[in-house]
Amino acid sequence: MITQEQLYKLCHDDTIIMTNHLTLRCEERNIKYKDIKTAILTGEIIEQYSTDYPYPSCLLLCIIKNNRYLHVVVGVSDTELWIVTAYYPSLDRWESDFKTRKAGK
Repeated sequence: MITQEQLYKLCHDDTIIMTNHLTLRCEERNIKYKDIKTAILTGEIIEQYSTDYPYPSCLLLCIIKNNRYLHVVVGVSDTELWIVTAYYPSLDRWESDFKTRKAGK
């Protein structure tokens, strides 16, 4: 199970890995690197994916500027944080707390 302590320990500019594809998606969604880093440092782990390959991952929820909710999925190795995706959750798929998935979604 991934812990907040692991995330804090690994949250450095040289240990956060973002693919080119992810960087483009973040640009399209107007998600800044600093928002992702804020989510890692202050977000709440709301789901764990212990069987993800190649690294276990977790879903973080964070409130960023303008009281906007942000979800970040991060894979955790012994030495790096791999950002899988980042997005603004919608009420189509999430309850109003943005922690609970809607049934059937």
